[in-house]
Amino acid sequence: MPLPRAPHLRSLRTRLVVAFALVAALTALTTGALTFREARTGVLQQSQDAVITLMRSQTDRLAPELNFPPDEADLRRFATDLAAVQPSGAWRVLVTYGALRATSVPDDPFEELTSTVREAVDSRSATVFQRVDNGGRTSLVVGMSVAFGGSGTSALELSGVQVFLTVPQTTEQAYVDALVSAVERAALPALALAVLLALLAARGVLRPVRALRSATRSIAEGRLDTRLAVNGSDELADLSHTFNETAAALEGSVAELRGMEARARRFAADVSHELRTPLAAMSAVTGVLDEDAAGLEPDTATAVRLISEETVKLARLVDDLMEISRFDAGAAVLHLDEIDLAESLRRTLAARAWTDLVDTELPPPDTVRGRVDPRRLDVVVANLVGNALRHGARPVRLRLSEGGRTGAGRVAVIEVLDSGPGIPAGALPHVFERFYKSDAARVRTEGSGLGLAITTENVRVHGGTVRAANRPEGGAVFTVELPLRTDELPSRAVSPGGRA
Repeated sequence: MPLPRAPHLRSLRTRLVVAFALVAALTALTTGALTFREARTGVLQQSQDAVITLMRSQTDRLAPELNFPPDEADLRRFATDLAAVQPSGAWRVLVTYGALRATSVPDDPFEELTSTVREAVDSRSATVFQRVDNGGRTSLVVGMSVAFGGSGTSALELSGVQVFLTVPQTTEQAYVDALVSAVERAALPALALAVLLALLAARGVLRPVRALRSATRSIAEGRLDTRLAVNGSDELADLSHTFNETAAALEGSVAELRGMEARARRFAADVSHELRTPLAAMSAVTGVLDEDAAGLEPDTATAVRLISEETVKLARLVDDLMEISRFDAGAAVLHLDEIDLAESLRRTLAARAWTDLVDTELPPPDTVRGRVDPRRLDVVVANLVGNALRHGARPVRLRLSEGGRTGAGRVAVIEVLDSGPGIPAGALPHVFERFYKSDAARVRTEGSGLGLAITTENVRVHGGTVRAANRPEGGAVFTVELPLRTDELPSRAVSPGGRA
């Protein structure tokens, strides 16, 4: 498995510096290579031209003194005289005439002479040359045919005498080596300068990028009035200007949405509050009518009972709306108390006459204790069990256990399981949404449509989680995980969204 790259290697600053350094290094190497090639060619060309020019002039000077046809002694004298032109003794000369052969140095094998040079001299009258590497030493080999005037000959006719000259290019190689060293010495400072320039360039380029990153993070944290300073007229300035326009539009949209949301919350709270007084009176009246319903005519009794039931539902809906409004307004208060959770769950079932309708798997007394809000825990369990009884099928089971430890400490796990058809797959992600109904054909239900949403908010204010799933053997399961705090926490108000 490939290892992940280090974070600093993915930073824009590092990539800019590396790219700049690579471009600078490539440019320096290319420039150095081209300069070296041109300089080397120039040094060798100058040396070569000087040798060929001198060789030609001296050959033309000595050729008239050569007897024709020459013997081996004549060839040796010619080779010696031509080699003496260079006082340092660097020239070595080979002169041939047919099968005769003589060198300026006795018994010189003249190993530098290649067949290519011989064939070129045989086939043409021009001067030919070749650089030969012999044992790590470079030598220049020059060959030419001698033409001179003599008895029965023309000055433009070849005499058959061929002269070959070899010159070691030690001095030229020293010049080339010095040039290579100079290029190498200059490459490191050039690369260091390139890296320095890259750092300065990266700093200038990344300054607005860092400012944009900081501003984006500030926007994400909710400070929508964040703006960037726009300097210059380049692409980064355009980006900053676009960011400012986007932030301003976002701030306006969010402000408008918040205003609409606040007005909607106030409206729901005001309506719920205003409905409580007439509903209290209606509930009192329907209570009296319920007591007298047995003495009324059947149709009238049925209508009275219907009004009573609908009044109870309406009162429950108003209470739920008031509860949701408290969460939305940040007015929900959490009152923590250390309790035995198993005993609290038993009281919830008993208070609603569900003890015989729900199977329980609860630990012994005082096994699972923690600091929670008893009223809100009662609401959570009552909503989940009531939902299972209304929309699931018996048997319904209530479980309580202590789960694994988290960063906050011990965790209580509450599970409510039913044996009904389960929750449709398409409805699972939405079951905790307000007023959501998984059955589109079911227009009216006994609940307000807010029970699971209120459950979610009550669990969230405790710092816990709630989730819904389907059991493999059939039926739905709702799982609540609550942290069991043991520290002395004060009562607290809860902000909108469930965060304290």
